[in-house]
Amino acid sequence: MTELAQNVIDGLGRGSIYALLALGIAVIFGVMHLLNFAHGELITVSGYVAYWVFSAGLNWYWIAPLVVLVSVGTALAIEQVAFRWVRGAADFTMLLTSFGVHFVVQAVFFMYVSASVRNFDRPRWITNTFDVGPVTIEVFDVVVIAVTALTLAATAAVLQRTMFGLSLRAAAEDFDAARLMGVKSDRVIRGAFALSGVLAGIAAIFWLMRAGQTTPSAGITPMLKGVLAALIGGLGSLRGAVLGGLLLGLAEVLLRSRLPDGIAGLTDGVVFVLIALLFIFRPGGLITVSRAERV
Repeated sequence: MTELAQNVIDGLGRGSIYALLALGIAVIFGVMHLLNFAHGELITVSGYVAYWVFSAGLNWYWIAPLVVLVSVGTALAIEQVAFRWVRGAADFTMLLTSFGVHFVVQAVFFMYVSASVRNFDRPRWITNTFDVGPVTIEVFDVVVIAVTALTLAATAAVLQRTMFGLSLRAAAEDFDAARLMGVKSDRVIRGAFALSGVLAGIAAIFWLMRAGQTTPSAGITPMLKGVLAALIGGLGSLRGAVLGGLLLGLAEVLLRSRLPDGIAGLTDGVVFVLIALLFIFRPGGLITVSRAERV
């Protein structure tokens, strides 16, 4: 029972990061019906900025807010340079564009920076633990869960109580009708990318803290986890994205701890099989949303 409690906390910590990534992907999909495979590049760019700032002698107190700012700036730049020109195109065209952005950013770092792994110091407290009865809890997991909860609460408040949130939800429901009611499409789309950048930036802080390194392909794994979590929860559903992220994190940790040692390395494969079974019975994910007209 003690081991199970520890695994659940670890899974929620891991799943919280996935939830933030999935939520950013779901926000963009809700507005543009774009499954953004370039979302991981926000972490790649932020990782290199973190490395360069570390090289300048600064610590995580400076790096953490800078990572968020860089993530937002990168998201807006990608929207302006790439996605702005394919609005209204077929879904497949926008999907190819997102892949193109992913490969271009990766190639730029390979050619003009380095293919080598760039290491930087992790915060000292990241490996600290404390005991609650017989359960040993990592401080990192508690911080991740707490920050994620606050971020999700703030995001919900923005979406429910601000004009931007109202415009974003209206655009996700029916973009044509929203524009007829006076919603500015450029402003809403830029706002959606900025919000996705904030969410990805907060996830990037913890991802980079735990990894302690970055490479040109550093964004691939978090992007895939975010996309999977969004698919599990139901594309376009913000609640589903959060639920999918938490379930994915729990599934990974619990399976890794329960599978025999000889096949524990196949955890990702088992997770994919379970996801495939889910899609057989619920093709739209856990929470099905109606498809809205995109811009």
